[in-house]
Formats: sequence, structure tokens, C-alpha cells
Amino acid sequence: MSGRQRVKTVVRLEEARQSTTPKAPAAPVVEPDPLYGVVLLKTALELKRRKDGTVDDILRGVLARMRIPEAEFRAYLEQQGGLLQALGQRGR
Repeated sequence: MSGRQRVKTVVRLEEARQSTTPKAPAAPVVEPDPLYGVVLLKTALELKRRKDGTVDDILRGVLARMRIPEAEFRAYLEQQGGLLQALGQRGR
């Protein structure tokens, strides 16, 4: 540069406003267990290896072997926006 500086533009952001319409009560936040990622990985590997059974059956088996409560894991998936569906849940 030749000794001159460019003028900097300052932008002020408005704070988000609360809507006046009441929203539906939010689902309780489930604290993610570090093993939830392991459950997803093991389920994916089982789906690739086994050709029989449904996704739900395989997922239940993995959760039972790892001693993770199914209700808590499914609540976590719902909180993540149906992550299992995004990963390709389908009936076989």
C-alpha cells in the first residue's frame, strides 16, 4: 500500500427480538453421552455386515450390549433432528 489505509465500515447488528407468539414447549435437553457416537458407529457396522433384521432391531441389540437406555438414546436422536433418519434409516 502507498501509505494510505482504506476506510473501514462499521456495521451495527440489532439484537434478536423475542416473538410475542408463544411457542410449543421445548423437549427436554438430553446431555449427550460420549458413547452415543460409538453406538452410531457400531450400528452402521452391523448394518453393513448383517443383511437380515431391521435397523430398529440392530439398534436395540447394540444398545442392549452396551447397556445404554434406549429411551435416552432415542431422545438424543430426536434432539439432533432425527439424526438416524439422516444417516439412512430404512426398513429392510
